[in-house]
Amino acid sequence: MNKTAILIGLLSLSTTGCFAKGDREHPRQPPPEAIEACEGKAEGETVSFETPRGETVEGTCTLKDETLVAMPERRPQR
Repeated sequence: MNKTAILIGLLSLSTTGCFAKGDREHPRQPPPEAIEACEGKAEGETVSFETPRGETVEGTCTLKDETLVAMPERRPQR
């Protein structure tokens, strides 16, 4: 009985990963501030923008999916 309970427990834990959704289904989108910072700019220009947390981020305008987006030099720490 004890072995059966352990086996059932292990099987139930191993199948929970099957229900987890991967990041590929909903890829991360750049924040609106990163897009707004590059409006009217050219690819490769350096810009800065303020995050909702009040941090200033410096980045370079990079073409991503046909939209210029400020890609940070370093990601802000969370």
